Amino acid sequence: MASNPNKSDAATAPPPVGATIQAIRTRQKLSLDALSKRAGVSKSMLSQIERNLTNPTVAILWKLANALNVGVVEVLALKEMEPASPSIDFVPAHSTPVIKNAEGTCELRILGPVDLAGKFEWYELTIQPGGILASDPHEKGSKEHLTVLSGQLVVKADATEQKIKQGDTARYPVDIRHSIANPGKTTATALMVIEYSF
Repeated sequence: MASNPNKSDAATAPPPVGATIQAIRTRQKLSLDALSKRAGVSKSMLSQIERNLTNPTVAILWKLANALNVGVVEVLALKEMEPASPSIDFVPAHSTPVIKNAEGTCELRILGPVDLAGKFEWYELTIQPGGILASDPHEKGSKEHLTVLSGQLVVKADATEQKIKQGDTARYPVDIRHSIANPGKTTATALMVIEYSF
């Protein structure tokens, strides 16, 4: 049976290590010139390798791996050496969703990510003087944690009432009717975290 030439070529072709070398070099904040000098490999050769225009010999691959302080196997493990995703997911202030009550006296900035909704949710709460945020019961076993950042608030959970001032924290069940009110004469702000029962 005749062999498949394309399959044979793919099996015997050397791996394109250029992108991997470039990714490691970039991660280590090394310039092309710096790596060239450290490895003893010409800058033009290194440039061709990184652009996958040529594959390095074993000797050159060894020099580059040593210069980058990694093993040859690590350079060849292309999937493992793909550039990592950014570790910081940044949300600018203007992109933070905001919801308000019908009267416009209460504002909730949704700080938690969508994929945690129904598990853990956290908000920056702002209530104008005289404003009240009344809520129906959440899922059974749910709790709310409210820390006042400025001003003062009054929390009601069923028949229980608690006044909290700047720096105070109240924790209470929210699988019952509950509300947060601002009885003061200045705007109050708070961090509100809702913990759902799993």
